[in-house]
Amino acid sequence: MRSLVVCLFMLVGPGLVPGAVAADCRPNILFCIADDWGWPTAGAYGDRVVRTPTFDRVAREGVLFNHAYVAAPSCTPSRASILTGRMFYELEQGAILWSFLPNKYAVFPDLLEQSGYALGLQGKGWGPGDFRVGGFARNPAGPAHKSLAAFLETAPQDKPFFFWFGDNDPHRPYEPGSGAKSGLQADAVQLPPWLPDNDVVRNDVLDYYYEVERFDREVGEMLALLEQKGLSQNTLVVITGDNGWPFPRAKAYLYDRGVHVPLAVRWPARVAGGRVVDDFISLADLAPTFLQAAGLPPVADMSARSFFELLASDGQGRIDPARDRVVVGLEKHGPLFPMRSLRTHRHSYIRYYAPGPYACTDSGPTLQFLKQHAEDPKYQRMAALCFGEHPAEELYDLANDPNEVTNVAEDPAYAEVRARLSADLETYLRGTGDPRVLGTGTEKFENAPRYSSREKRRKE
Repeated sequence: MRSLVVCLFMLVGPGLVPGAVAADCRPNILFCIADDWGWPTAGAYGDRVVRTPTFDRVAREGVLFNHAYVAAPSCTPSRASILTGRMFYELEQGAILWSFLPNKYAVFPDLLEQSGYALGLQGKGWGPGDFRVGGFARNPAGPAHKSLAAFLETAPQDKPFFFWFGDNDPHRPYEPGSGAKSGLQADAVQLPPWLPDNDVVRNDVLDYYYEVERFDREVGEMLALLEQKGLSQNTLVVITGDNGWPFPRAKAYLYDRGVHVPLAVRWPARVAGGRVVDDFISLADLAPTFLQAAGLPPVADMSARSFFELLASDGQGRIDPARDRVVVGLEKHGPLFPMRSLRTHRHSYIRYYAPGPYACTDSGPTLQFLKQHAEDPKYQRMAALCFGEHPAEELYDLANDPNEVTNVAEDPAYAEVRARLSADLETYLRGTGDPRVLGTGTEKFENAPRYSSREKRRKE
């Protein structure tokens, strides 16, 4: 295997094609994705309670992204978009929780493997759903292994590797009181204004924090293993979550707490550390980014865009003027409730294709309390925000309303903004072939089979 010193010269030396990676110096890739870990639950983002030393370290030594968004705030479509570099609605039944992903859509781990990478998967990859129905012989994220250590014992020493670590933390259910028992302080929790401020909710958040911390520790053990084996310098490490936290008005909703996720990236051999980037990133952009890092050409029909240039630059803040927005959406997470959103630094615009009440949040103490007290005048406004009637459009002025609680879509003062964002969203959706706006192909969403047993499953 070629030495890291030679590789480093080839990466930065004269004659290198901009953005290229020498074949013998391709990075290992460790992709760590938590289940239901939403922004801003990390010390690097200013959370005063949760302890995430591993994520914070990767953010310090690499690049911290302030505006990373999932394609959809639901496990299956979010992970399908990550794997394919496409928006969820481009993937037919792959857009639906507990369904299947057609194997006619290329997934980046297969492309890496075909180019010589060794692949490994620990935990949750693509899913939940049945990958065999889609034509895959294994999980699209890669072949299963017990651990990174076990994988490295058998992986060829002369090949780079891609390893997907998919933790089930911090998905519900939680062990009640686990957060408080670990020393976390309920009185320091910062709650969004649509959640009741009481011991029930605060301790529910602490239990979520406890599982976030467990994920962080497990990633830390993997990084320590890479250091012991001398693999850290040329390993591209990515840490993120697949959708927002599992609380009302978050997961399965298009508000920031549902679609905004942590993201930190470190690659010491190539990426200048200590940077914070404010450009918008869709996690669908990971597929073309991984391919470019591995020296592979882009896949022509991937609608996502590589952000390799952001990593390879030494810039901070807003770097690429074209990355000034992101589009997210959902078809269903339980009930069919199609919706799409365009998010900019200033505004969040949401369009519902089936206006009405929508309540699809994972069960837990916070949800139960809010439902039990929905008629209490003290909590009526909160319950309405979480479970109430949705209009056809919502618009939020994030500069004045960062928590997205005051819909200004019907305010005449915002008429021009609403019209512009609506048109921009429509243009993007049509340009990427969204069946919901084209009016054809939506039956693949509506009639997608569901491969699950509610009695047997513990986590979605």
